[in-house]
Amino acid sequence: MKSGFFLRALRNGLFAFCLAGAVVPPHAQAEQQDRLVIFDDDGFALAQWMVLKAPHVKVLGFATVSGDFWQKEATAYALRGVEIANRPDVPVVAGATYPLLNTEKRTERWESLYGKLVWKGAWMKQWVEKTNQPLPPYHAANSVPDLPWGNPKTKAAPETAVSFMLRMVHQYPGQVSIIECGPMTNLALAQKLDPEFASLAKELVYMGGSLNPQQKLNTPAAAQFAREFGNSPRREFNIRFDPEAASIVMHAPWKKIVMVPADPSTETEMSEAFVKDITQSDTPVARIMRKSANNFPLWDEIAAAVWLDPSLIRTSTDVYVDVNTAFDAQYGDILSWSEGYQPRLDEQKEHVVLRVDVPRMKALIKDLIARP
Repeated sequence: MKSGFFLRALRNGLFAFCLAGAVVPPHAQAEQQDRLVIFDDDGFALAQWMVLKAPHVKVLGFATVSGDFWQKEATAYALRGVEIANRPDVPVVAGATYPLLNTEKRTERWESLYGKLVWKGAWMKQWVEKTNQPLPPYHAANSVPDLPWGNPKTKAAPETAVSFMLRMVHQYPGQVSIIECGPMTNLALAQKLDPEFASLAKELVYMGGSLNPQQKLNTPAAAQFAREFGNSPRREFNIRFDPEAASIVMHAPWKKIVMVPADPSTETEMSEAFVKDITQSDTPVARIMRKSANNFPLWDEIAAAVWLDPSLIRTSTDVYVDVNTAFDAQYGDILSWSEGYQPRLDEQKEHVVLRVDVPRMKALIKDLIARP
C-alpha cells in the first residue's frame, strides 16, 4: 500500500468499477428528510439494529472489518443480522481482513516487552486470569464458525467496503454519516485512496479510545472490565488493534468528529435485568436479544444512541486527538490536547462524549427494539 503507482492504479480501477454500473441499493433515491448512514464494525449486534429500526434513518449499508472477529465472521454476523431484521434492501460489504501494520506476531512481541493485553480480539487465545466472560474460539482468518443466531443464507455485496464508502460519499456529498464501532482500517484505506473522502462525509461518530474511565457499577462484570483501564487508562481495543489506521483517520479533514471513548460505558451493562426490560416486545430482534445478556458494557450502543439523539449526552469536552503509533509501551494509546497545546500536525478537534443519560438511552433502545 506504500507504492504510489499501486494506489493510483487501485483508485482508478475502483472508480472505473463505480462508473461501470455497480449496483445501487434500492433506497438510492432517499427522501431528503432521512438521515443517511454507513455503519462500519467488526461484528453486528444491538447497535446496528437500533440504527436500522430508527425512524427517518436510511442505512446505506453495513461495512465489516476485522477486530473482535475476523472480517469474514463479522460479515456473516452482519448478513444474519440484516436477515433477522428482514431488511434485504440493506447491503453488507466486506472490508479489510488485516490491520495496516499491526499483526498477531507483532502483538505477541509487544506483550513480551511490555506485558499482557486484556483483550486481543481475533488473536485472543486465552484469558490471563479467571473470568466469567466467554472466549471466542480462536481460528484462522478465512474460517467462519457456525453462528449462534444461525448461519446467513445471503451473500455480501460484490463490492469492497472501501469502494462502497467512497461511492456513497460521492453520490451523497455532505450527507453521509459514518458510525465506526470497530478498528478504523477501512476508513484509513478510503482516505488514502481518495483524499476527499473525509471532507465529503457529513460526520464521523466512532466508538474507540479511552481518556480516564472510572468503574461506576458495583458488579463482578464491571470489576472485570475495569482491568482494561485500571492500569492503562488511555488504551482501548478498537484503536489498539490498528493504531496506524486510527491516526490516519484522526488527521483527515472531517467536518465533524464525535468520539465515544470507553469512559461513558462504565455506567452501563448488558445485564439480565436490562435485557429482560428492553425485550418485552415480540419482534424478531427482541426474541434474539433475549439471549444476549453477556454483562458487557454498552460500548457500541452508546455510539448509536448519541448519533440518533445527541441530547442524550450529559457531559462532553472538545479536544484534539491522535494515537501513539510508536512501538513502545504506549503503542495504540490515545493522545489528546486542549486548544493551543496540540502539535499542529493536522490533528482534528473532536467532540468527546464523557457521560450519557443512561435511563433515557435505555428507553430509546426499548422503543427501537419494539418497532416492527
